[in-house]
Amino acid sequence: MPKVTKLKVTQNVTSKRNLNKNKNDESQSIITIVDKTDDENLNEIQTKKRKASTSPNKKVKKVASTSEDDNMENTEKIRSKIKQPAAMTLKTSDRLSCKGEKSTLKIASWNVNGIRAWITSGGLKYIELEQPDLICFQELKCDKEQIPVKATPTGYKSFWLSGDQKGYAGVGLLTKIDPIDVKFGIGIAEHDNEGRVITAEYDKFYLVVSYIPNSGRKLVRLSYRQTFNQAFHTYLKELDRKKPVIWCGDLNVSHQSIDLANPKTNTKTAGFTKEERDDFSKILADGFIDSFRYLYPDKRDAYTYWAYFHSARDRNIGWRLDYFILSPSLQESLCDVIIQNDVHGSDHCPIVLLLAI
Repeated sequence: MPKVTKLKVTQNVTSKRNLNKNKNDESQSIITIVDKTDDENLNEIQTKKRKASTSPNKKVKKVASTSEDDNMENTEKIRSKIKQPAAMTLKTSDRLSCKGEKSTLKIASWNVNGIRAWITSGGLKYIELEQPDLICFQELKCDKEQIPVKATPTGYKSFWLSGDQKGYAGVGLLTKIDPIDVKFGIGIAEHDNEGRVITAEYDKFYLVVSYIPNSGRKLVRLSYRQTFNQAFHTYLKELDRKKPVIWCGDLNVSHQSIDLANPKTNTKTAGFTKEERDDFSKILADGFIDSFRYLYPDKRDAYTYWAYFHSARDRNIGWRLDYFILSPSLQESLCDVIIQNDVHGSDHCPIVLLLAI
């Protein structure tokens, strides 16, 4: 098996439920930040209003598409026409861990769907306001050598990974805390050429940033996806034997029916096939925790991805594709998971993990 590419980093810069939790909706307060953007930059492109289809087999399928191979040029054109809200609303939480401890670590994760377009649409403002200790990116769609310098704000170190195919996939990590070690890939050549995994080792945990392969339209990559899933599952277990794991990113799967708006019409759609869901279940069966569902097992309409078409985001016709998965030993450190669904700039929204660690 080929060795994992390593990058050494020099230190030179700075299922027991939560007994102390408040009611789900009361544990998070809201901060609204108004961005004084020129009105001319907020002109909404007028589109024809469409009536919501009463047939689940027609337009809903288009709205629900999660295909990774969408035409990137068309996607960017559509994205550029979407009105961005003048106000950025961030949720906050003072929820304690089950041991009654306040959170000491904030990790954010965001599929930015093209980091250069994300910067242009004001994505850096989110980092300025959220101030995460670490933020993980997926779907950079940019060669690592061409990542803009301003993508690394003051106070952060950056680690970028791109694949062999230009403008495709890619992951990144910004961190205020110096990692002990950073590895790129999982050590298997056939899975490491698309730029999908970064692993950063810290004193008390491994952070695994991932952009899991999409099975594609007509499930053309489902077989490969399953091969990747098996190899990645093994990789996570190997890490977990050494120290706890925090696995995050766009996992390209909605695990349960509650995790997408239209489950009945998407059983043969990438992201909700039985095969993909079963593979994810196998990881959880090994003790890994879906942190959001652990805290909010019955919460509905909690999505992290919405297609750009047919006002899917306005109508909240979405999918929960973005996760923080934890080793069982981190369960007692879990304080909260926040879906920042009022933050725009991509077809995904950021998610935030709060730990007392």
